[in-house]
Amino acid sequence: MQDSSFDEPFERIQAKDPRYHREAYVFVRQALDFTQQSLQKKKRRPGKHISGQELLEGIRECALELFGPMAKTVFEEWGVTRCEDFGDIVFNMIEVEWFAKTEQDSRADFAGGYTFEDAFIKPFLPAAKQTAETPQPSPLPSPEPKS
Repeated sequence: MQDSSFDEPFERIQAKDPRYHREAYVFVRQALDFTQQSLQKKKRRPGKHISGQELLEGIRECALELFGPMAKTVFEEWGVTRCEDFGDIVFNMIEVEWFAKTEQDSRADFAGGYTFEDAFIKPFLPAAKQTAETPQPSPLPSPEPKS
């Protein structure tokens, strides 16, 4: 069931930035709640502002719990392929007053968080493949000196 209080602000976002599917916004809202609850369980003071990096970690944990090994595929379907996309979604939500921000918050907080491969694929690989380095090519033999 769709939330009608979501429709009008979402339409404003879509008119300005149509890159992301509606469900991506619903998920980010859910991940924010998940992150707040997770941080409260860890004895962090309730109601404290959540940083972009904390939200990224909450997004990762929430996605793994909800979607398991399909998380990366789900995000790709929604147009989300990197952490910076989550930052764009968050700031789109700030613009329509779904989220609040502090003066210190920036889209840059979401840059360089993690690769989707590391966050959503590697946890489901066998242990041997998680630690295995990509094989490096063997060096070419030195040319033999001419006599």
